[in-house]
Amino acid sequence: MRWKPDFRQMSPHAQAFGWGLLGVAAFAPFSLWPLAIICWIGLYLLLRQPGTLRRALGIGFSFGLGQFLGGVSWVYVSMHDIGGMPAALALLATILFAAYLALYPMLATGLFRLMHGAHGETHQTHDTLSRVPRLLSPLIFAASWTGFEILRGEVFTGFPWLSLGYAEAPPSPLAGYAPIMGVYGLSFITCWVAGMGGEIWQRARNQGWHWAPTLNPLMFAIMVLFVCGYGLQQISWTKAEGAPIKVSLLQGNVPQAMKWQPELYVQTLLTYFQLARNNPATLIVLPETAIPSLLSEAPPEFLQDLQRIGQEQRGNILLGVPTGESTRDRSWFANSAVSMGVDPLQVYSKVHLVPFGEITPPGFGWFLKLIQMPLPNFSAGEADQPLMQLSNQKVAVNICYEDIFGSEIAKRAQHATLMVNLSNTAWFGDSLAQPQHLQIAQIRALENGRPMLRATNTGMTAVIGPRGERQATLGAFTRNALIANVQGMQGTTPFQRWRNWPVIGLCLTLLFWGLLTRRHRSA
Repeated sequence: MRWKPDFRQMSPHAQAFGWGLLGVAAFAPFSLWPLAIICWIGLYLLLRQPGTLRRALGIGFSFGLGQFLGGVSWVYVSMHDIGGMPAALALLATILFAAYLALYPMLATGLFRLMHGAHGETHQTHDTLSRVPRLLSPLIFAASWTGFEILRGEVFTGFPWLSLGYAEAPPSPLAGYAPIMGVYGLSFITCWVAGMGGEIWQRARNQGWHWAPTLNPLMFAIMVLFVCGYGLQQISWTKAEGAPIKVSLLQGNVPQAMKWQPELYVQTLLTYFQLARNNPATLIVLPETAIPSLLSEAPPEFLQDLQRIGQEQRGNILLGVPTGESTRDRSWFANSAVSMGVDPLQVYSKVHLVPFGEITPPGFGWFLKLIQMPLPNFSAGEADQPLMQLSNQKVAVNICYEDIFGSEIAKRAQHATLMVNLSNTAWFGDSLAQPQHLQIAQIRALENGRPMLRATNTGMTAVIGPRGERQATLGAFTRNALIANVQGMQGTTPFQRWRNWPVIGLCLTLLFWGLLTRRHRSA
């Protein structure tokens, strides 16, 4: 007798874990964006089953644990494979980190359950008040999930990685909402569609899989959201500014294990010098910490040669290098980008630092001793640093992790013509981190209606157009230069003007409405 699995017999927590793990495939590198709807439909249906608040909290935690153990597995790679932390301790730290992140889905599902009372279902009468919650449920689901995603992006300096909206990067039809509502708006719409899909599934099943007129409004709403998303993609929120410029983005592919070894220092400098000399352009960009020493300690002749290359092209070189000083009395370091060439020297220092990677939280000094961190304590740059003026372009520079904070990027990019990201993703090895980070950059370009240039050490170096399309990319773990002509853009998108506030207001309004409706039903 052949065994046939019956998934209905699985515990709701196991089902939730499976849906969360499968949902990772909605994000890059798989980019199966319909799964972002399908898997969240699975979560919605589990929550709509009768049950207690405790059950709903467990479902949310299990879903989040599956999502983050699968989607942020590169944390283990970073700590063990690259950082040298013992495998058991790195695995434990990864599980604990995923468990922390899973608290936010847990709280979101708990809040959604509270809006529906102890047993989830409303009274099956035909008065208006009992029908309103059933129509409101998908909106409350979207508001609960999105609200806690926003919170996850703020608490303890924030970690908005794998926000649901990133799965709707092009080619998803829903990507058209990004210049208006940002990534959290995409999360809201995706959850809303998933909630309506769950309602359709549940009602059709209850009616013996016969179509009923009550399903038409839900189907119509889903169709309208997709059609409007596609239509919004046809709108150009910004316009060309000046002539296109030739850019050269250098990818040195220097392994992290070799990057800070003193005996290989000259070889690293030579690698980037040869790439710059052999791939000239008006704007040449080197990745984060391309020079593995303080700028003040770099050989003057090397810096002079780089500047000469930029001047010969009547342009500039933008390179990542730590700045600061280290003396007996005082030491401070900044993760910086420095320009040199025909325009005056300009410096941007990273503002949003990475906990455990660039700053040490109080009481965690022991943790950093277990991994090989060359400069564990950077100082943050000023929040209001001016844009760089390079080759008649206004350049908004951000460094590595900073580009996952959409509101902060929008504030700087509003008056820029180009956005440039310098990253050193060698810390994450050959993992999901690199394609996920590139997908995040696609949403940043969409939100701001401007090109995003990404120069990385090991990948994925890319030119992303103002509509979020990947215009050109380099293969990961190759030593090469990406040369392209890039058009600067000007103008203001709705997201740049209002940033996350409309979505925050929408979520709070819906949750307040849901609370009032629940109290009215209980009266």
